[in-house]
Amino acid sequence: MRLDPDQVIEADYRVNPETGVLEQAPRRRSRQLRRWLAPLVLVIGVLSKAKALLAPLKLLLKGPVLGPVASAFVSVAAYAVAFGWQFAVGLVALLFVHEMGHVVVLRRFGVRATAPIFIPFLGAFIGMRQLPRDAVMEAKVGLGGPVLGSLGALAAWGMYVVTGHGLWLVLTYLGVVLNLFNLLPIPPLDGGRAVAAISRWLWVLGLLGLGVLMFRMPSPIFILIGVFAAGELINMWRRTQADPAYYRVPLAQRVAVSAVYFGLAVALGAAMVHLTPLMYAARPL
Repeated sequence: MRLDPDQVIEADYRVNPETGVLEQAPRRRSRQLRRWLAPLVLVIGVLSKAKALLAPLKLLLKGPVLGPVASAFVSVAAYAVAFGWQFAVGLVALLFVHEMGHVVVLRRFGVRATAPIFIPFLGAFIGMRQLPRDAVMEAKVGLGGPVLGSLGALAAWGMYVVTGHGLWLVLTYLGVVLNLFNLLPIPPLDGGRAVAAISRWLWVLGLLGLGVLMFRMPSPIFILIGVFAAGELINMWRRTQADPAYYRVPLAQRVAVSAVYFGLAVALGAAMVHLTPLMYAARPL
C-alpha cells in the first residue's frame, strides 16, 4: 500500500516522497545533539558571567600565562571526553575569542585585564583591575565579547563554506547561539550590561521574556538565570543610589550603543534562522 508522503506516521519514521515506502528516520542522534547543545549554550552563557562565584578559582590558577593555559588544556580535555577533541578545541577557541573581545575593549580604556580563565562546562571569565567608570564604558566592554565572538563564529562559517565539514557548521551554529544568548537584556549577561546605557526598562523586558521561557519550557537553568539576574539587579540598584550619575548617558552615546546592540542582535538572529535548516540537513545518519 502506498502512503501519502505528507502523512505523519511516527516521530521516528517517515514516508519516502519518491517511493511512498515507510522508512525509519535517522533522527535519534540529531535529537541527542539538540538535547546537549541547548543546555550547554545556556550553562556557558550564564555561568561564564557569574564571575563572583568563580573568583575563588583564580587562587588555584595564579599566573598571567600558566593559569590561562592550564585552564584551557583542562577544558579541552573535559569537552573532548564528552564530545571529541576537535569539537573541544573549537569550542574553547570560540570562548577565547569572545572573552578577548572584553579584554581588547578594557585595554582601550586603559584598564588591565587578565587573560581568559576556562572552567570546564562553565565557560570562561576574565578579571578586571578596576570597575567601569560609567554605564557607557560598561556597555562597550559588555558588547566587546559578542562583537568579537560573532567574528569568530563568522570565521568558522567561512571554514564550513570552504571545507564543507560538518564540524565547522556545528561550531558556527554554537558560536552564533552563544553570542546571541549573551545579548539577552538580563544582567549579568553581556546584553544586560549593554542595555543599561540604552534604557534600564529593557531589563524589565528581559525578565518578562525569561518568565515566559520558564513557563513554556520549565528548566532549572532558567531559574538559575533568574537568581543571578536578581543579584545583579540589586547590585546595580545600589550603584544607582550611591552614584546617580553612573547611568546618565549622553544621547549620542545612547544611539551608538543602541545601533551596535540591536544591529548585532538582528544579524545573529538572521544567521541562526539561516543555519538552523542547514543543521537539520547535515544531521548524522
